Amino acid sequence: MSNIILGIESSCDDTSAAVVKDCILLSNVIASQKVHEAYGGVVPELASRAHQQNIVPVVSEAIRQAGISKSQISAIAFTRGPGLPGSLHVGTSFAKGLALALGVPLIDVNHLHGHVLAHFIKDDENTPVPQFPFLCLLISGGNSQIIKVNSPGDMEILGQTIDDAAGEAFDKCAKIMGLPYPGGPVIDRLAKDGDPDRFKFAKPHISDFNYSFSGLKTSFLYTLRDAVKQDPDFVANNICDLAASLQKTIIDILMDKFAKAIKQTGIKTIAIAGGVSANSAIRNAVEDYARRHRITAFIPKRAFTTDNAAMIAVAGHFKFLDHQFMDISEPPFSRVSI
Repeated sequence: MSNIILGIESSCDDTSAAVVKDCILLSNVIASQKVHEAYGGVVPELASRAHQQNIVPVVSEAIRQAGISKSQISAIAFTRGPGLPGSLHVGTSFAKGLALALGVPLIDVNHLHGHVLAHFIKDDENTPVPQFPFLCLLISGGNSQIIKVNSPGDMEILGQTIDDAAGEAFDKCAKIMGLPYPGGPVIDRLAKDGDPDRFKFAKPHISDFNYSFSGLKTSFLYTLRDAVKQDPDFVANNICDLAASLQKTIIDILMDKFAKAIKQTGIKTIAIAGGVSANSAIRNAVEDYARRHRITAFIPKRAFTTDNAAMIAVAGHFKFLDHQFMDISEPPFSRVSI
């Protein structure tokens, strides 16, 4: 018998709701918050207020677009954490209330699990999905992790950042250059017209499969500081080359550890996930690596790289099959591992 899962995502600044039927996507609605652009980053209090305004119409629209009635919903899956506490409370409270009203099970989803399992969102029954086990490079503003995915509920972290994440490095270096927030997509666009070998920045030497990006940020800052002393227009005159060189350095750091993990585990299926996986250069780098080493790579649609409820609904689908339901008394959590 088919199951229909309503997913709700409210971990940061996007309010999203989606409906899946046995992992086949019926709808995915996202309301973004433009208010944060003026502040150069997400303002938690403004984010939670916007979620309160958006969540009812977003969920209603997702159900409408899916062409179902509320009575057909088998369970409600929602992001329990990690994320911003105020934003999570809005989604959690709404999911609890709706589950009670409909008399259906409540399923809590780890936001990071959702990103990894986004590869199981299907357009139809013939959509290819990864075979277990596979290695996933999860890269976002808050996470840079290499994960061995043994099953939907069994994920092992092989390596992770010890300080800043790749997405944070993109955004903070973009801010140093005076670029708007979020800086990652802007750097990706500028880099297409730049020379990636023009500038050299520090690459960390970290043990095992762990990452570090704080040294890169410092190196980038000092390079610009010293150059601007000699030429006040240095950044403006070299913006594309700076973007391309920064992007190449970050991707080299990411792929070096990822390649080592692939070689050591011998796993032949790989994937990327998270907001930074929307970056065109990292997508090309992973595809090129897979082609050269004759392994299978799964690259997510860009719509499923950033925060979205479709991935939460799919993660909820797998927990539904195992009857992993949450007691309604449980609170959300702002911090948690994979």
